[in-house]
Amino acid sequence: MKINPDFIAPCGLYCGVCAIYIAYRDNNLKLKERLLNLYKGGTPDKGRLPNAEKLTIEEIKCKGCLSDEAFMHCQQCEIRRCTREKGYIGCHQCNEWPCEYIENFPMTVGKKVILRAIPYWRQFGTERWIQDEEARYLCPNCGNRLFRGAMRCNQCKTEVDLD
Repeated sequence: MKINPDFIAPCGLYCGVCAIYIAYRDNNLKLKERLLNLYKGGTPDKGRLPNAEKLTIEEIKCKGCLSDEAFMHCQQCEIRRCTREKGYIGCHQCNEWPCEYIENFPMTVGKKVILRAIPYWRQFGTERWIQDEEARYLCPNCGNRLFRGAMRCNQCKTEVDLD
């Protein structure tokens, strides 16, 4: 398995299944618009991101948390900054986990996934964590690839709860 090092988000939110990355990769304007509305207009516990008031559809782009073209939220992420300062690849290496940055993570689904993913990453290592994150986000009915946070398959319309 070839691993894209830019996708190894220190927090445990694997970038290969991120809606921002997928919308940008596929140039999916409908998904970009939905994400823009969520991040700008949601409530703090239902999607709204800090400092997203002026976010534009052109800024719904990312090539991975650790890339030179990271989404604005990833660029300002305290978890990313903290792991860099400590010289860690990710939170799975930190004995202070979970910390205030995890406790105060601004998105409910993201926090839920982080709390699941970091112990798994610790136990099984990077390659298996990535393999299993990619395998997790498949529609159980038709096998279509989904993104983290999806509530319904965009192919067969089956409701899903994969996070």
